Amino acid sequence: MERKPKAVKETSDMPQDKTLARTKRSLKLSPQWQTDGEPAPENLSRIQEMNRKLILEAALDVFSTYGFRGSTIDQIALKSGMSKPNLLYYFRRKEEIYTTVLQQTMEEWLASMQAIDPQGEPLEELGTYIRNKIEMAFRNPAASRLFANEIMHGAPAIGTFLQEDMRRLVDEKAAVIGQWMDEGRLAKTDPHHLIFTIWATTQHYSDFETQLRAVLGEKFDAPDCCENTVQAVSAILLNGIRPR
Repeated sequence: MERKPKAVKETSDMPQDKTLARTKRSLKLSPQWQTDGEPAPENLSRIQEMNRKLILEAALDVFSTYGFRGSTIDQIALKSGMSKPNLLYYFRRKEEIYTTVLQQTMEEWLASMQAIDPQGEPLEELGTYIRNKIEMAFRNPAASRLFANEIMHGAPAIGTFLQEDMRRLVDEKAAVIGQWMDEGRLAKTDPHHLIFTIWATTQHYSDFETQLRAVLGEKFDAPDCCENTVQAVSAILLNGIRPR
Protein backbone atom coordinates (compact mmCIF):
# COMPACT_ATOMS: atom_id res chain seq x y z
CA MET A 1 0.00 0.00 0.00
CA GLU A 2 1.29 3.44 -0.93
CA ARG A 3 2.31 5.53 2.06
CA LYS A 4 1.08 9.10 1.95
CA PRO A 5 3.56 11.90 2.70
CA LYS A 6 2.79 13.68 5.92
CA ALA A 7 2.68 17.43 6.31
CA VAL A 8 5.33 18.74 8.68
CA LYS A 9 4.12 20.48 11.80
CA GLU A 10 5.98 23.66 12.57
CA THR A 11 7.46 24.18 16.05
CA SER A 12 9.25 27.18 17.45
CA ASP A 13 12.49 25.27 18.13
CA MET A 14 12.95 23.98 14.59
CA PRO A 15 15.79 25.58 12.55
CA GLN A 16 15.05 28.12 9.84
CA ASP A 17 16.75 27.92 6.45
CA LYS A 18 16.86 31.18 4.53
CA THR A 19 18.10 29.37 1.43
CA LEU A 20 14.59 27.95 1.04
CA ALA A 21 13.10 31.41 0.41
CA ARG A 22 10.19 31.19 -1.99
CA THR A 23 10.93 31.99 -5.61
CA LYS A 24 8.79 34.81 -6.94
CA ARG A 25 6.63 33.60 -9.79
CA SER A 26 7.52 35.09 -13.17
CA LEU A 27 5.71 32.85 -15.64
CA LYS A 28 3.76 35.06 -18.05
CA LEU A 29 0.24 33.66 -17.92
CA SER A 30 -2.56 34.08 -20.42
CA PRO A 31 -4.89 36.89 -19.21
CA GLN A 32 -7.75 34.60 -18.13
CA TRP A 33 -5.36 32.67 -15.86
CA GLN A 34 -3.98 35.66 -14.00
CA THR A 35 -5.16 35.77 -10.40
CA ASP A 36 -6.30 38.81 -8.44
CA GLY A 37 -5.63 39.71 -4.84
CA GLU A 38 -2.54 39.72 -2.65
CA PRO A 39 0.25 37.26 -3.48
CA ALA A 40 1.11 34.46 -1.08
CA PRO A 41 3.72 35.33 1.61
CA GLU A 42 7.27 35.61 0.29
CA ASN A 43 9.12 34.77 3.52
CA LEU A 44 7.98 31.30 4.48
CA SER A 45 9.62 29.32 7.25
CA ARG A 46 11.55 26.16 6.51
CA ILE A 47 8.61 23.99 7.56
CA GLN A 48 6.17 26.01 5.49
CA GLU A 49 8.48 25.60 2.50
CA MET A 50 8.58 21.84 3.08
CA ASN A 51 4.79 21.67 3.21
CA ARG A 52 4.54 23.77 0.07
CA LYS A 53 6.95 21.40 -1.65
CA LEU A 54 4.79 18.44 -0.62
CA ILE A 55 1.75 20.11 -2.16
CA LEU A 56 3.52 20.83 -5.44
CA GLU A 57 4.90 17.29 -5.70
CA ALA A 58 1.44 15.86 -5.08
CA ALA A 59 -0.10 18.31 -7.54
CA LEU A 60 2.36 17.35 -10.26
CA ASP A 61 1.38 13.71 -9.87
CA VAL A 62 -2.35 14.48 -9.89
CA PHE A 63 -2.30 17.00 -12.76
CA SER A 64 -0.05 14.84 -14.96
CA THR A 65 -2.41 11.90 -14.43
CA TYR A 66 -5.84 13.55 -14.70
CA GLY A 67 -5.16 16.89 -16.40
CA PHE A 68 -6.24 20.25 -15.04
CA ARG A 69 -9.98 19.79 -15.51
CA GLY A 70 -10.00 16.25 -14.15
CA SER A 71 -8.08 17.16 -10.99
CA THR A 72 -9.46 18.54 -7.74
CA ILE A 73 -8.12 20.28 -4.66
CA ASP A 74 -9.35 17.31 -2.63
CA GLN A 75 -7.24 14.90 -4.70
CA ILE A 76 -4.14 17.05 -4.22
CA ALA A 77 -4.76 17.41 -0.48
CA LEU A 78 -5.21 13.64 -0.12
CA LYS A 79 -2.05 12.92 -2.11
CA SER A 80 -0.01 15.41 -0.07
CA GLY A 81 -1.29 14.11 3.25
CA MET A 82 -2.78 17.47 4.21
CA SER A 83 -6.26 18.64 5.03
CA LYS A 84 -7.95 20.80 2.41
CA PRO A 85 -8.03 23.90 4.71
CA ASN A 86 -4.30 23.48 5.38
CA LEU A 87 -3.56 23.25 1.67
CA LEU A 88 -5.62 26.37 0.97
CA TYR A 89 -3.39 28.31 3.39
CA TYR A 90 -0.58 27.89 0.85
CA PHE A 91 -2.55 28.09 -2.39
CA ARG A 92 -5.95 29.72 -2.68
CA ARG A 93 -7.07 28.20 -5.98
CA LYS A 94 -6.44 25.14 -8.11
CA GLU A 95 -5.28 27.45 -10.91
CA GLU A 96 -2.55 28.84 -8.66
CA ILE A 97 -1.21 25.38 -7.88
CA TYR A 98 -1.32 24.38 -11.54
CA THR A 99 0.53 27.43 -12.83
CA THR A 100 3.16 27.14 -10.08
CA VAL A 101 3.88 23.53 -11.05
CA LEU A 102 4.04 24.54 -14.71
CA GLN A 103 6.49 27.32 -13.90
CA GLN A 104 8.84 24.94 -12.13
CA THR A 105 8.87 22.74 -15.21
CA MET A 106 9.42 25.62 -17.60
CA GLU A 107 12.19 27.16 -15.50
CA GLU A 108 14.20 23.93 -15.65
CA TRP A 109 13.64 23.47 -19.36
CA LEU A 110 14.47 27.06 -20.22
CA ALA A 111 17.63 26.94 -18.11
CA SER A 112 18.95 23.98 -20.12
CA MET A 113 18.30 25.80 -23.40
CA GLN A 114 19.62 29.12 -22.12
CA ALA A 115 22.87 27.35 -21.21
CA ILE A 116 23.73 26.76 -24.88
CA ASP A 117 26.85 28.92 -25.22
CA PRO A 118 27.42 30.74 -28.53
CA GLN A 119 31.17 30.69 -27.79
CA GLY A 120 31.25 26.95 -27.15
CA GLU A 121 31.99 24.03 -29.47
CA PRO A 122 28.72 23.38 -31.34
CA LEU A 123 28.52 19.59 -31.04
CA GLU A 124 29.48 19.74 -27.36
CA GLU A 125 26.88 22.42 -26.61
CA LEU A 126 24.09 20.55 -28.40
CA GLY A 127 25.25 17.25 -26.91
CA THR A 128 24.97 18.72 -23.42
CA TYR A 129 21.50 20.04 -24.21
CA ILE A 130 20.38 16.61 -25.45
CA ARG A 131 21.81 14.97 -22.33
CA ASN A 132 20.07 17.44 -20.02
CA LYS A 133 16.73 16.92 -21.75
CA ILE A 134 16.94 13.12 -21.59
CA GLU A 135 18.04 13.14 -17.96
CA MET A 136 15.11 15.41 -17.11
CA ALA A 137 12.75 13.05 -18.95
CA PHE A 138 13.97 10.08 -16.90
CA ARG A 139 14.21 11.97 -13.62
CA ASN A 140 10.83 13.67 -13.74
CA PRO A 141 8.57 12.21 -16.45
CA ALA A 142 5.43 13.60 -14.80
CA ALA A 143 6.60 17.18 -15.45
CA SER A 144 6.97 16.50 -19.16
CA ARG A 145 3.56 14.84 -19.34
CA LEU A 146 2.01 17.81 -17.55
CA PHE A 147 3.47 20.17 -20.13
CA ALA A 148 2.41 17.92 -23.02
CA ASN A 149 -1.14 17.81 -21.66
CA GLU A 150 -1.22 21.61 -21.43
CA ILE A 151 -0.04 21.90 -25.04
CA MET A 152 -2.50 19.32 -26.37
CA HIS A 153 -5.33 21.32 -24.81
CA GLY A 154 -4.24 24.48 -26.63
CA ALA A 155 -1.96 25.91 -23.90
CA PRO A 156 -4.78 27.82 -22.13
CA ALA A 157 -2.55 28.82 -19.21
CA ILE A 158 0.79 29.44 -20.90
CA GLY A 159 -0.16 30.48 -24.42
CA THR A 160 1.13 34.02 -23.82
CA PHE A 161 4.39 32.67 -22.41
CA LEU A 162 4.91 30.40 -25.44
CA GLN A 163 4.23 33.20 -27.92
CA GLU A 164 6.52 35.67 -26.18
CA ASP A 165 9.24 34.38 -23.81
CA MET A 166 9.60 30.89 -25.29
CA ARG A 167 9.57 32.16 -28.86
CA ARG A 168 12.24 34.76 -28.11
CA LEU A 169 14.54 32.18 -26.54
CA VAL A 170 14.06 29.64 -29.33
CA ASP A 171 14.69 32.31 -31.97
CA GLU A 172 17.83 33.38 -30.10
CA LYS A 173 19.24 29.85 -29.95
CA ALA A 174 18.18 29.09 -33.52
CA ALA A 175 20.20 32.13 -34.59
CA VAL A 176 23.23 30.77 -32.71
CA ILE A 177 22.87 27.37 -34.39
CA GLY A 178 22.38 29.06 -37.76
CA GLN A 179 25.59 31.03 -37.25
CA TRP A 180 27.47 27.81 -36.49
CA MET A 181 26.10 26.36 -39.73
CA ASP A 182 27.13 29.44 -41.72
CA GLU A 183 30.63 29.06 -40.29
CA GLY A 184 30.79 25.44 -41.46
CA ARG A 185 30.88 24.08 -37.90
CA LEU A 186 27.62 22.19 -38.38
CA ALA A 187 25.94 20.72 -41.45
CA LYS A 188 23.29 22.97 -42.95
CA THR A 189 19.66 22.39 -41.96
CA ASP A 190 16.80 24.43 -40.52
CA PRO A 191 17.82 25.40 -36.94
CA HIS A 192 14.25 25.63 -35.68
CA HIS A 193 13.41 22.15 -36.92
CA LEU A 194 16.60 20.82 -35.34
CA ILE A 195 15.40 22.18 -31.99
CA PHE A 196 11.94 20.70 -32.53
CA THR A 197 13.52 17.31 -33.35
CA ILE A 198 15.54 17.41 -30.13
CA TRP A 199 12.39 18.21 -28.16
CA ALA A 200 10.34 15.47 -29.81
CA THR A 201 13.02 12.80 -29.39
CA THR A 202 14.04 13.55 -25.81
CA GLN A 203 10.53 14.11 -24.46
CA HIS A 204 9.36 10.85 -26.03
CA TYR A 205 11.03 9.03 -23.13
CA SER A 206 8.68 10.64 -20.62
CA ASP A 207 5.52 11.33 -22.62
CA PHE A 208 5.41 7.77 -23.99
CA GLU A 209 6.84 5.99 -20.95
CA THR A 210 4.04 3.39 -20.97
CA GLN A 211 4.80 2.46 -24.57
CA LEU A 212 8.52 2.21 -23.88
CA ARG A 213 7.95 0.00 -20.86
CA ALA A 214 5.76 -2.28 -22.96
CA VAL A 215 8.45 -2.62 -25.65
CA LEU A 216 11.64 -2.60 -23.56
CA GLY A 217 10.32 -4.41 -20.51
CA GLU A 218 12.89 -4.67 -17.71
CA LYS A 219 15.50 -2.84 -19.80
CA PHE A 220 13.66 0.44 -19.20
CA ASP A 221 14.28 0.18 -15.44
CA ALA A 222 17.91 -0.90 -15.78
CA PRO A 223 20.42 1.46 -14.09
CA ASP A 224 22.15 2.17 -17.40
CA CYS A 225 19.00 2.83 -19.44
CA CYS A 226 19.22 6.61 -19.18
CA GLU A 227 22.91 6.72 -20.14
CA ASN A 228 22.38 4.26 -23.00
CA THR A 229 19.56 6.48 -24.23
CA VAL A 230 21.78 9.56 -24.07
CA GLN A 231 24.48 7.82 -26.09
CA ALA A 232 22.10 6.45 -28.72
CA VAL A 233 20.08 9.63 -29.23
CA SER A 234 23.19 11.82 -29.23
CA ALA A 235 24.84 9.64 -31.89
CA ILE A 236 21.75 9.72 -34.11
CA LEU A 237 21.11 13.45 -33.83
CA LEU A 238 24.67 14.78 -33.71
CA ASN A 239 25.96 12.56 -36.53
CA GLY A 240 23.25 14.07 -38.70
CA ILE A 241 24.60 17.59 -38.23
CA ARG A 242 28.35 16.98 -38.18
CA PRO A 243 30.11 19.19 -40.72
CA ARG A 244 30.80 17.40 -43.98
